[in-house]
Parts: sequence; C-alpha cells; structure tokens
Amino acid sequence: MRIICLDLEGVLVPEIWISLAERTKIKDLLLTTRDIEDYSELMDHRLKVFKREGLKIGDIHKAVYDLEPFNGAKDFLDILSKNFQVVILSDTFYEIASPLFNKLGNPTVFCHHLDVSKTGDIKGYSLRIENQKKRAVEAFHKLGFSVFAAGDSYNDIGMLQEADFGVLFSAPSVLIKKYKNFKTANNYSRLKELLTK
Repeated sequence: MRIICLDLEGVLVPEIWISLAERTKIKDLLLTTRDIEDYSELMDHRLKVFKREGLKIGDIHKAVYDLEPFNGAKDFLDILSKNFQVVILSDTFYEIASPLFNKLGNPTVFCHHLDVSKTGDIKGYSLRIENQKKRAVEAFHKLGFSVFAAGDSYNDIGMLQEADFGVLFSAPSVLIKKYKNFKTANNYSRLKELLTK
C-alpha cells in the first residue's frame, strides 16, 4: 500500500512567512526554507525579527486568514485521497496554519508547535522530532508502506531522498540543478501523474 507525503507551503498553499512579510513590510521575514537549509537557523532568525519588531501571534493570524490554497490544490488532494493515504508533512505550526487546513478539507497534517504566551508573544517553538519529514517516511516504511513524496524546498530533501519516489514541485532552479535525481513537476496534473503511476 502506498502513502503519499506532501509538503504544505509552496506545494498546496502560499508561503505563510512571505505573506506576513508582505503584510508587515518586514523584508527580513521573506526568508524561507527555499533560502536557508538549516531550519533551526531560519526559525531563530524569525524569532529575533518578531522580538525586534514587537510582532505577536495575532499578526501571523491576520496574514494566514487572507491566504487561500493554490488554485486546484483541494481538488488535487481529494483526487489523491480516493486511492491513496495522503499525509501532509510540514515544518509549519498548528497554532498558525489551522485555517489553511480547514480550507484544504482537513487532511492529516504532521507539523510543529509554537510556544505562545498569554499575551500573544511568540517565545519559541517545539519540533515534533528533529528532521520529522524524513523520519516520518522511515516510520511509514517500517509499517510496510511504500512512500511517494513531493516538496519544493531544502527541508523537503530528506523526505524525498528517503521516499521510494520523490518529486520536486515548482522548486527553485538551484534545487533542481543540485538534485537532478528527482523528477520535477510544475502543475497538479503532472504531479498527480507522477505520484499515482
């Protein structure tokens, strides 16, 4: 039996942090996992920006509520789910991304938690486990599943390498050039074809 593992931001929905950067006009928040390989380095950078700018969880919520899934994303998920188990493996946080989960039909999502104070300050974050995307695929293999996966950023590479079949979806050219062993797709029709073959 096959499980299909998908990244969330950049594959099914726009990047939350870019939306926040555009809303707040804070250029330092434009950096994502497409730019920085080390996730801890990226999150430490974001927390410093939040503290410096006095941003709170509500500021992220305002940016998220305006976001919509990419055109065709929900239909794509619905089609995959008819024949396969589908799991979203994301490095986002439950505390900010749940409105997007609702808009996608509430698929199964594994992600992380933010440490938020009663006054809305973001104090830190808790990873579910280190390198959770790769380790989730490893666990699915131990449970007897084959795994096909798709992602768009540096933090997806471990997942794609561990999967039986990996696809870079609408990924930056630097990743496509660096990881030529992965198939590529730029639309849901092609991605569906690759993941369901």
